[in-house]
Parts: sequence; C-alpha cells; structure tokens
Amino acid sequence: MKAMEDRVAAGSEYYLYTPSRTAQRMFFYPTQCGLFTYEPGYRLSRNAFDSFLLMFIRKGSMLLDFGDREERVEENSFVLLDCYEPHGYSTQAGYECLWLHFDGVLARDFYEQILQRMGNVFALSSPFEVIQRLEAILRVFREDRQVREPQMSRYIHDILTEFMLSQPRGRFSRDVSMVEQAISYINGHFSESVTVEHLAALSRMSLYHFIRVFRKETGYTPHEYLTNRRMASARYLLKYTGMSVKEIGYSTGFSSESVFCNAFRKHHAMSPLEYRTGEKGDDS
Repeated sequence: MKAMEDRVAAGSEYYLYTPSRTAQRMFFYPTQCGLFTYEPGYRLSRNAFDSFLLMFIRKGSMLLDFGDREERVEENSFVLLDCYEPHGYSTQAGYECLWLHFDGVLARDFYEQILQRMGNVFALSSPFEVIQRLEAILRVFREDRQVREPQMSRYIHDILTEFMLSQPRGRFSRDVSMVEQAISYINGHFSESVTVEHLAALSRMSLYHFIRVFRKETGYTPHEYLTNRRMASARYLLKYTGMSVKEIGYSTGFSSESVFCNAFRKHHAMSPLEYRTGEKGDDS
C-alpha cells in the first residue's frame, strides 16, 4: 500500500496485518510495517497506539519525543518504543526509516529488558542480522506471500534476541558482565562453600548492590540461584547414579546429610529418598 500521509514521500509503502487469535495467544506478531521517507517538517504526536514500534533510521535524522524528554536520532540507529504510552517524532532534515509495529505475549517483557540494557535509542556494532529480519518481514507483505505466523514470530524473536545479546550501555554494561561472571562462578563451584559475600567481592560490588543487580538480572537472589543449581545437580544424581544421599549432599555443596535433606524437602516438598523412588512425584 502506498502511503498518503502529509510529508511522507511518494513511493513510501506500508502494510497492515490482523493476527489470528492463535498468534495473539502464542506468538510475536506484526500489526504494521513499512519503508517510509519522511520529508522535512514531518511531525507526529499521539497519546497511544496499541503496539510496540521498532524503527531503523537508514538516512537522515529525527527527533524522538517520549515521556518527558526528547532525543535526537541519527542514521544507522534503532528506536524501540512502547506506543501504549504517549510519544511522538518529527524531523527538520528528513529521514528514511524501515519500521515495524509488533506485539505478542512476551513483547512487554522483552521491551523492558531491552530498555534497561540499551535505552530507547541505540546503535549496534553489526546491525546486519536485525535489518535482514526487518526486510524479510516487509518482503512477505510486499510480495503478497502467505503470512506464516510462526515464521513471523521467529523473525521478531530473532530481532529482540539480537538486541538482548548486544553490548549494553554505561554502568549497566559492567553490572551485567559482573552478574554473568558470578553465574559462571556458581556453575563451576556450586559444590564448594560459596557465600554471597564472596560472590559480591569477586564482582567488585557492595553486598547490597550485588544482590540487587543479581536479582534484577536473573529474577533470583544469589542464594536462591545457588540453591537451585545445587538442587538441579542433586536431582540428577538421585535419579541417575547409585550414590548415597549423604554422598550426594556433600558433592552438591551441603555441609551435612541433614542440612541437605532439610533443604531438599523445603525445595521439593519431599525427601531425597522419596524423590529417588518416585513415591511422591517425578523428576519434572
């Protein structure tokens, strides 16, 4: 479809899509996509638009207005917006933009994580994979091909995952790196005596800041993560080896058999022996 907005250049194109109920329940899905050339003086402002918006600025520059601030966006930059909130954008110089409105059951969770890591405006050192996926989505509609919703979901998931894998900005970059190192240490040393204080010291953070950042990044406190890692190993050993409960307790980092059994019962609502024999549950 050819765009007919004021100050959107002739030849600009856009496409609309109504997702199935299955897609709305299970997938990421596009609602609109397009390739626009915005002319100098273009301006848009709206209170809400029910989707998230991803833009890649191919040429030129624009001014983004969201929340209580403005941010200038230069070419080769990405913009990720929560359009459920008031927002707007304008340009004095004009710009060319590849854009996608999308949504999905996990869209907000991804958006909030990417926002935390990257902000609303960011550039990638290697944007090829994301641009390729955006162009693939656009091409499906441009060529009037059958829309395969699982494939569309995969494209959008790949884009958002690429953002999550990209180097985050500022202090958050250091914090994320330190948490990743702490997780790696836990996975390699969970069978030893590991304390949260030691993990914080390795991460060169205060104890309070380390616990806060770790929980923000993983959803667990360091102690919860360590316990979960030990329990995962214990479950495997109980099911697939002939080691005694005492041996398993020591090998997974617990100071005694009784401490291990109490922790296991608290975590799984059954004893290690009951888990092994399947009397009260299975290994799901």
